[in-house]
Amino acid sequence: MNFYQKVYAVVEKIPKGRVMTYGQVAMMCGNPKASRAVGYALHVNPSPGVIPCHRIVNRTGYLSGGFAFGGIDRQKELLEAEGVVVDDNYRVDLGKYIMPVKLP
Repeated sequence: MNFYQKVYAVVEKIPKGRVMTYGQVAMMCGNPKASRAVGYALHVNPSPGVIPCHRIVNRTGYLSGGFAFGGIDRQKELLEAEGVVVDDNYRVDLGKYIMPVKLP
């Protein structure tokens, strides 16, 4: 399994109403310094309706505004539809919504 496939496998497991950071995903894929590569993988998400890349935020909880799901306002809309509160500055409270990382 290549790195991008690992990213997609991790992201597919994030439940509705939860988020993860790029760094968490990178760590779970075995390369904790590959946060940017996670972003690249999500940018070319082959299955946007299946792989919920909108559930990925940066390390401080800010939305990514990525293109894979239609931009920052679309990401906010998708997260709010799942019950995640996004503030006016496009930030999620990580203390409330982050999914804990379970390493293999």
